[in-house]
Amino acid sequence: MLKTMAAQMTLLLKTGSSRSNGWILLKFVLMLLFLFSLFSVLFHVLMLYEGRQYSWITGFYWTLTTMSTLGFGDITFHSDLGRLFSIVVLFSGIVFLLVMLPFTFIQFFYAPWLEAQNKSRAPRSIPETTADHVILTYFDEVAATLIEKLKQYGITYVVLVSELQQALDLHDRGYRVVVGELDDPETYRHLNIEQAAMVVVLNDDIASTNIIYTIREISDRVITVTNADLDDSLDILQLAGSTHVFQFTRLLGRALSRRVLGVKMQSNIVGRFDELLIAEVPAMRTWLQGKTMAESRLREKCGVTAVGVWEQGMFYIPTADTRILETTVLVLAGTSDQLAQFDRAIARETDKNGNVSDGPVVVLGGGRVGQAVADALESRKIDFRVVEKRTGIAERHDHFIHGSAADRNILIQAGIERAPCIIITTHDDSLNIYLAIYCRRLRPDVQIISRASLDRNINTLHRAGANLVMSFSSLLTTTIMNLIHPQKVLMLSEGLNVFRMALSPRLENQVLRDVKIRGKTGCSVVAVKKGGDLIINPDPAIVLEKKDELVLIGNAQAEKLFTEKYPAPAETD
Repeated sequence: MLKTMAAQMTLLLKTGSSRSNGWILLKFVLMLLFLFSLFSVLFHVLMLYEGRQYSWITGFYWTLTTMSTLGFGDITFHSDLGRLFSIVVLFSGIVFLLVMLPFTFIQFFYAPWLEAQNKSRAPRSIPETTADHVILTYFDEVAATLIEKLKQYGITYVVLVSELQQALDLHDRGYRVVVGELDDPETYRHLNIEQAAMVVVLNDDIASTNIIYTIREISDRVITVTNADLDDSLDILQLAGSTHVFQFTRLLGRALSRRVLGVKMQSNIVGRFDELLIAEVPAMRTWLQGKTMAESRLREKCGVTAVGVWEQGMFYIPTADTRILETTVLVLAGTSDQLAQFDRAIARETDKNGNVSDGPVVVLGGGRVGQAVADALESRKIDFRVVEKRTGIAERHDHFIHGSAADRNILIQAGIERAPCIIITTHDDSLNIYLAIYCRRLRPDVQIISRASLDRNINTLHRAGANLVMSFSSLLTTTIMNLIHPQKVLMLSEGLNVFRMALSPRLENQVLRDVKIRGKTGCSVVAVKKGGDLIINPDPAIVLEKKDELVLIGNAQAEKLFTEKYPAPAETD
């Protein structure tokens, strides 16, 4: 411990400001010693004046006890002059020992030492050997979700913050953090910007523009991903030099609109992985309703594979005995031709426009996400109504209705009684939970899609009645992961991913059906890539060979279990 303290003291005294503070502290101590000596001499003079004589040690003892306000009282003056001198010594001790000394020590010694300790916990650079890392210039819950995904895939990251206290808080929470000014090129040199895989800039539009310009002063190579809050910022951030600029709120709105089921007769494609398409189809009003998976014979009739089912907001991997109910939503994997064949094979009761329901889709909330949903529905020629309580927004569009989404009369005016789907888009998760419960009570059979601002509220929204939930953070995370490793992962909905994995040595030269991946991990194999060929919905008798790649579907827990049980082979130079 003494060695550690000595090393810390040596490090502290090496800096210029610390040496300056040390001189100030030394001068103060010398002044105290001068006063202490002066008062001891005067003590002897006054005692001689009163006809008494004491040793020098006694004089030092009296001065120390008086200045420190201990005042044992065993030695006192008898004259008024002596008592007046005692008062001066006492007040001097109060001022210099009890007030100024602690303040001086804290201000010029302890505080700099503590700051040096804190700076050592929050470094200003990373090791020079660090490469292929991701730099984040902003931290919030969205960034925390991204960091968890980066760690899952073994990608090094570092969070750059400008405030020391925030850096210390993040460090204590286990994050890898560096302190530095966001607009200083030297900061990014210390972060090995030239060797970085990507810089994720999620600050506000003005700060992001400055950060991008600063990065481009020293690196034209590094990939940057930026979020634009305003439409006008798209061009500005691109001109500043950002590689990829997204409006993630609009992307979220379009993603929510794509989840609308039961509006058109065709299956709804929600993801694409090379030639592999993932689609969702409601079983309601089709010949599939009431049958088991084995009885449906989907693979035999259409070539598609049911890789999952949604039931009341929960995703399951189906078995041969899984029964398809009225509320079941099938998750299908296949080529475009196979899905087209499936669409021809099913039949629903539809209106003259091919819609399952003649009612409009009801969108609750007309903010940026709600407006993006409305634009996407309009482009697909799907009737809709948006409920928005802000007058300025509600008056912009004929399909917007001014009023509260919690008002039953407003919802009836919007067409909730005939709506095939309700999309909740407000940024307030508490309100979204309330609206999900309320709408589920009004329409037990309707599809409810909700936005989640915070990932921790996703399960609550499902319990409240939402069939599907999508969050801003998961959409952003998946987009960035696709940019880092293109076509490695594809988010279908909250917590459900399609991902690509190099074949683990543990699976080499084994028959697909024999390894029982679905039963052991909860993931389904939807395609196998052999050389340049992607075999979609592979035959269970296929033999897995070295250098094959698997494309799988599963929820986040199943994906993690698969990567732990069947790790990809180590990369070689």
